[in-house]
Amino acid sequence: MVIPNGVNGDQVRKLMLEDFGIEIGTSFGPLHGKVWRIGTMGYNARKDCVMQTLSALEAVLNYLRFTTTQGAAMQAAWDHYRTEATL
Repeated sequence: MVIPNGVNGDQVRKLMLEDFGIEIGTSFGPLHGKVWRIGTMGYNARKDCVMQTLSALEAVLNYLRFTTTQGAAMQAAWDHYRTEATL
């Protein structure tokens, strides 16, 4: 996921882990500081894990005063699960 301009990616990662117990990865090489790696494989691919991660990420970004459209990511994921997913 591309880190939005003006957002400290390491601070977001720290808050996600400390406050929500969710670890997202940093990037390496030329992408370091530009993208996060959010793993949704195996156990973490479950709908509840995906929704929890999106909710936590939105909360952290809002806490850091980055403007988000409240609930948009969760709504998009929910819409996908309701119409596309077979999980």
